[in-house]
Amino acid sequence: MNIDTQYKIIDFRDHGDERGKLYVIEGDGCDIPFDIKRVFYMYDSDDTVVRGQHANRETEFVLINVSGKSKVRVDNGVESRVIELDRPGIGLYIPAMLWKDMYDFSQDSVLLVLASKHYDPDEYIRDYEEYLAFLNEKKKEHRTSNE
Repeated sequence: MNIDTQYKIIDFRDHGDERGKLYVIEGDGCDIPFDIKRVFYMYDSDDTVVRGQHANRETEFVLINVSGKSKVRVDNGVESRVIELDRPGIGLYIPAMLWKDMYDFSQDSVLLVLASKHYDPDEYIRDYEEYLAFLNEKKKEHRTSNE
């Protein structure tokens, strides 16, 4: 599957006026394609730090740099893309089973993450070789079921 069809850039509506910017982000299929179960954010990282480095079996995410900028590398086991999050009006939707690395954080970066599931350490794949093996097994299962 082409990686460009797996992730999605979301443009949020700017409801700002002369008083300043105001972005509204609604879950449950409006802006975010899932019901938001967990919210967390990362800050005080620098351009040498790499976060993420995992895939999730079930959890979907939307990443928004509400301040500063960072880069996100998404990888589906075949190809990868780097997306720069450099303004608060965009988000990056990452479905389950895409490997993700967040890095190159600016000094003022605050990366907000919206998640579709509550934290469960058992659904994380933190070893890239294990991730590739898991994907290959799923491909084999899919081929077998289609025969």
